[in-house]
Amino acid sequence: MKSKILFICIALLSTFAIAQSKVGTIDSDYIIRLMPETKIVLKRSQDYGAKLDSSFNIKLEAYKTKVDAYKKNEKTLGALAKQADIKELTELETDIKAYQDNGNKLMQLKKNELMRPLYKKLNDAITIVSKAGKYTQVLTISGNQFAYVDPNFDITELVLKNLGIKIPEAKK
Repeated sequence: MKSKILFICIALLSTFAIAQSKVGTIDSDYIIRLMPETKIVLKRSQDYGAKLDSSFNIKLEAYKTKVDAYKKNEKTLGALAKQADIKELTELETDIKAYQDNGNKLMQLKKNELMRPLYKKLNDAITIVSKAGKYTQVLTISGNQFAYVDPNFDITELVLKNLGIKIPEAKK
């Protein structure tokens, strides 16, 4: 009989504990696409990409010109001249590939830099709405990430204490 009463009490307590937690979801990608600032960011990204493309095209044209010149003079060149030209073309090709890879990385960095204020603005709005609606957690629909978590439910410090790890002091 005692075990039944204990089981019922535990069940009721766990129901109350679960009821205190309120979880929401958000489609942050959809919101970002609808923000008016996104058009400005995309335009700036495209402008930056156009600058990178123009210098890439200059390198590519120089490479094509050298390839055409090599093909035109290939039959008249000696063995050493052919080797030198092939080496030069190989180096140019490697340079072009590296420039293209770096360009892609630079484009991604620029886009991230331009998008950062939009994500900050979205994050601030999510925090305001979450606190007003008393949500304890808000998950993003795309990516299964937490957009907001009530700090009262964070057990990081408890786990650190349990592991015997000293919590570093916050720098001011």
